[in-house]
Amino acid sequence: MTVPSQLFTAIQLGSLTLPNRIMVSPMCQYCAVDGNPVAWHFGHLGSLAMSGAGLLCVEATGVSPEGRITPGCLGLYNDDNQAHLQRLVDSVREISPIPLALQLSHAGRKASSRTPWDGGSLIAPSDGGWVPHGPSAVAHKPDEPAPHAMTEADIRHAIDSFAQAARRARAIGFDAIELHMAHGYLLHQFMSPLSNQRTDRYGGSLEKRMRLPLEVFRTVLEAAGTDLPVGVRLSATDWAEGGWDIEQTVEMARHLEAAGCAFLDISSGGLSHQQKIPVGPGYQVNFAAEVKAAVAIPVVTVGLITDPAHAEQIVRDGQADIVALARGFLHDPRWPWRAAAQLGGTVVPPRQLLRCLPHGHAPIFGDVRIGQR
Repeated sequence: MTVPSQLFTAIQLGSLTLPNRIMVSPMCQYCAVDGNPVAWHFGHLGSLAMSGAGLLCVEATGVSPEGRITPGCLGLYNDDNQAHLQRLVDSVREISPIPLALQLSHAGRKASSRTPWDGGSLIAPSDGGWVPHGPSAVAHKPDEPAPHAMTEADIRHAIDSFAQAARRARAIGFDAIELHMAHGYLLHQFMSPLSNQRTDRYGGSLEKRMRLPLEVFRTVLEAAGTDLPVGVRLSATDWAEGGWDIEQTVEMARHLEAAGCAFLDISSGGLSHQQKIPVGPGYQVNFAAEVKAAVAIPVVTVGLITDPAHAEQIVRDGQADIVALARGFLHDPRWPWRAAAQLGGTVVPPRQLLRCLPHGHAPIFGDVRIGQR
């Protein structure tokens, strides 16, 4: 008797039902203009929307101009951004019913950077960049200038920017929001003792280092409304001595759950240039499993998971509730189709693609039947 696939079972994220446990991870494309999506975004996300995944999360989107990682990153901080992103969402919705999430972010001291293919280094204001903000005047890399240490007024502006972006995301019609508290960006910078050397109420003890991220979360949750799930991406560890670690992540996860978080997306790294990461398939799954053991809300794992059988085993073993892929989808935009065929699951494709499978292929489209003419 064939055991039904767990990867292809439905799951709830707050009020949102996902048809399966496969998530398209947010992937920065670095080609926006003034924060607005361009033709590339329409093609890129349109292709991923037809993947059969349970959730598609749009790339890290800056809540303010200075919060963008690069000048080419998406933003949601003015009416023009909102109108362009609305057109992008509308175009995706015309071709697919896939639930859409938006990752809201502020890059902090990692802002004003060049694209990865241009080296990723800091762009000086004289070259078209801007002065990044951070919790403390501690540079991301030794050869870079220190960021502006945020004042209480700067902190309030950041909180307000997240709230306003959440209201815009709700107005656009996104199905969920993911707050970016990972990968060395602003909210992660406040959590890690390597980047946060403040002595006021936003620095020092774990409780104080968690204060701003939790304030942002509660403010975004209120702005999003009760029927729009808000989740969080966390870096489980800085992979550097004296930095943020899994024990602190578990404590933060418990606080977020108590505050109303709908899901937790567990990644790692990105904060310190001294990080040493043992990269390999599923290298972050154990972190997700530790968080899952401490909370009752759904937990997402991510990190070089490309084999459908591996993804299935992660869910079946209870290490995580959802498996997110990024590079895997860039290589194979129909990855869930392959997973469904291998695992005995089903996906719902656009009607125009119903006839694409070869004769005798596993019935991954369920009981759909089409005629010939």
